[in-house]
Amino acid sequence: QVQLVESGGGLVPAGGSLRLSCAVSGRTYGNYLVSWFRQAPGKEREIVAAISWSAGSTDYADFAKGRFIISRDNAKNTVYLQMNSLKPEDTAVYYCARRSLPTTPYYFAAGYDSWGQGTQVTVSS
Repeated sequence: QVQLVESGGGLVPAGGSLRLSCAVSGRTYGNYLVSWFRQAPGKEREIVAAISWSAGSTDYADFAKGRFIISRDNAKNTVYLQMNSLKPEDTAVYYCARRSLPTTPYYFAAGYDSWGQGTQVTVSS
């Protein structure tokens, strides 16, 4: 019964920055993971970054390391993805998702039980 709603996407030039937000409603307690995935046209959905809701520990895809920062504000029930030094290949629909049971690796999309609707990020050349 957890709901996630992404916002903050848009059009940005290469080298620019963007901050995405994922608002979480419903039950937010427990030892679960909230992650950002992305999917470009014709490509597989891939992990971007993950954060533990309770502990705040993080993991990043290789392409995101040094450029993106995932964070959360538990009081606001919101997870953020700060994206810097954006590249055209970052163009995709970005989704936030929750994994409640650690039965699969954090980067495995099928392991997540709740998904947002996605927000479009377009990076121009």
